[in-house]
Amino acid sequence: MQLRKLRLKKGWSQEQLAQLSGLSVRTVQRIERGQTPSLETLKCLAAVFEIDLDELRQENTMTITQEQIETEQKAIEQVRDIKGFYSHLIKYLVVLVLLFIINFLTNPGYFWAWWVALGWGIGIISHGLNVFEVFNFFGPEWEKKQVEKKLGRKL
Repeated sequence: MQLRKLRLKKGWSQEQLAQLSGLSVRTVQRIERGQTPSLETLKCLAAVFEIDLDELRQENTMTITQEQIETEQKAIEQVRDIKGFYSHLIKYLVVLVLLFIINFLTNPGYFWAWWVALGWGIGIISHGLNVFEVFNFFGPEWEKKQVEKKLGRKL
């Protein structure tokens, strides 16, 4: 098991692992990216995870394929995109509630805040469709075709 998997299994962030082990966050990041740790670093990590040093050493020598790294990066990007969408949605709802309150207090006869809700709502829907890949017009296949087209290659 790799350091990242051990860390996530415990539910720790990189910062928490660094603090518990006495290492820097940068060292933890480097090891998770595949850099070989020193014997002292391995000892610190083995103590924190309460596993044998030899077991940790064997696990650390396992190589990570480029495909695994790319798959993990895509998953991380997808989670960040989803987080960004939910953040956008919460901001939308909070601002709209405030606008409707302001609208009601200043001009209760005409609800102009609906226009803001409609315009921004279209943006929210578009963001959601893109993040959750409901309609993936400009997805990886489209990008690949465009790159091939620009390079003058036939598919």
